[in-house]
Amino acid sequence: MNATMAQAINQALAGEMERDGRVVILGEDVGVDGGVFRITDGLVDKFGRERVIDTPLAESAGVGVAIGMAALGLKPVVEIQFMGFIYPAFNQIVSHVARLRNRTRGRFTAPLVIRTPYGAGVRALEHHSESTEAMFCHIPGLTVVVPSTPYDAKGLLVAAIRGEDPVLFLEPTRLYRAEKQDVPDEAYEVPIGKAKVTRPGNDLTIIAWGAMVPVAERAAVLAAESGWSTEVIDLRTLSPMDRETVVGSAKKTGRVLVVHEAPKTCGLGAEIAALIGEKALLSLEAPVLRITGWDITPPLPKSEDVYYPYPERVLRGIRRLMEF
Repeated sequence: MNATMAQAINQALAGEMERDGRVVILGEDVGVDGGVFRITDGLVDKFGRERVIDTPLAESAGVGVAIGMAALGLKPVVEIQFMGFIYPAFNQIVSHVARLRNRTRGRFTAPLVIRTPYGAGVRALEHHSESTEAMFCHIPGLTVVVPSTPYDAKGLLVAAIRGEDPVLFLEPTRLYRAEKQDVPDEAYEVPIGKAKVTRPGNDLTIIAWGAMVPVAERAAVLAAESGWSTEVIDLRTLSPMDRETVVGSAKKTGRVLVVHEAPKTCGLGAEIAALIGEKALLSLEAPVLRITGWDITPPLPKSEDVYYPYPERVLRGIRRLMEF
């Protein structure tokens, strides 16, 4: 099937609901309306209101109910309309979702998935353009996944639903319908915790995730015009991170650029830079550089293209690193 990311996610949800009667979907407008981005479109007609549940506008309540469902044997998939709306549920996620297995010494687990679109790209306001993944990567017991292609979106979501621990599944808003890709009709899993080298190279490494992967790849094409061979790594899973792939590439190229749309200060790029400094310092030809969003609230739509990283800005970072 030639599918967009939105279609691939819908296909993953439908397939897992058919395969496993324990899988239920809940969230604001996920039923009749099919979700704010129509990701769950058609599922309520196929599986009924008992398995595709429209919840009130109360994110904390939705996640809280899902914890009980998961602990008692169901496999809930919760949709939060935008990442900027997830904060009312932050206490539930940090204090209960991520800790249930540890708190009960394994007697109970929370095999649930929390899906939410994140980032910019649809000319929306601040709460609709948030990219605060680093907050959740800091939480032990919580897996954080971000696909960048339709193929990976389906495979990672299937793996997340079939797992026995909680997953925060971040969906890049600007990539929902940006491209189509061949996606198998049958179910398959993309391993959680494993990064992907989308473009091999020898002179420099770019590490990115989600909507920044196409930006990094375009910058790598531009860099090739200057004779620079750029390796691009799509993390896919932010926590637990594939440290082996990150460190191995840093040792190979000696120059590393991290690209993310979240604000720079305390973003995940800082953790990646620290990891490379600890494990590959003697292989580096230059300091690890970060190209990121600015340390302000996401701006009004008119300024969106200036605020978020774009290929030419990444290329300037590549040029700086190659000058060392």
